[in-house]
Amino acid sequence: MTHARPYTTQLQAGLGLVDETKILLDLWSSGMSGVDLNKTALGSGAFPNMSARRIRNIVIECFAPRYLRHAAYPARLLKALLPHLAAGELVQLLFLYTCRANPVLADFVREIYWDRYTSGAERVLKEDARGFIRRAIDDGKTVKRWSESTIIRVSNYLLGACADFGLLGHRDRSGRRIVPFRIENKIVAILAQELHSQRIGDNSLVSHEDWRLFGLDAKDVRSELRRLTLTGQIILQAAGNVTHIGWKHRTMQEFVDDFAQG
Repeated sequence: MTHARPYTTQLQAGLGLVDETKILLDLWSSGMSGVDLNKTALGSGAFPNMSARRIRNIVIECFAPRYLRHAAYPARLLKALLPHLAAGELVQLLFLYTCRANPVLADFVREIYWDRYTSGAERVLKEDARGFIRRAIDDGKTVKRWSESTIIRVSNYLLGACADFGLLGHRDRSGRRIVPFRIENKIVAILAQELHSQRIGDNSLVSHEDWRLFGLDAKDVRSELRRLTLTGQIILQAAGNVTHIGWKHRTMQEFVDDFAQG
């Protein structure tokens, strides 16, 4: 069966790019396309040690697919929330949007990283990543078969991206060490409200695949949402597998406005 969105090598243009993304969000304004942002970035002097080609790759191949999708919704949300997020919270949002834009990374995190994490493994190995890519190719998740050198490169990109986003530690000869990773409370609130704003029903919301990027199943999500009830953001009613949520904010904009007020 063919994957709905084929795996690509797009991560080769840039992995986490956390610092670069913060700069680009500052330079970006509503209505800017990727081409517009590239011109602005080139003329800004914000990347003095970077070639024009590299700036273009970051903007067009990384920032635009991640944050200018869906009428630039991710960029607009991030720009509004950025002043009110701690560094770790911002990184988790960038992780979420990068995974959404790169199915190969999202599936690697869900299928390999969290399996190793919950099994008590100390590392995610290079061979874990390579095996994941080889199986994906056999399953038709790439447009065409990748060479062995491409498999090795993309495997390294996956491990490197996970390190940039705080899931893995420093590299050694066998792979990268697993580090503690837990979703931040503010990210629970943002993701829940975002999914609700997409008109996803409450039962589907708690089992949405995005939560699995943070290692959460439906039961875990309900536990996280119960914490939001303590601050009055939602009212949660759950019995068995049935979940009903009463929402304080009708729209994402209402949520953002309230969020910005602390």
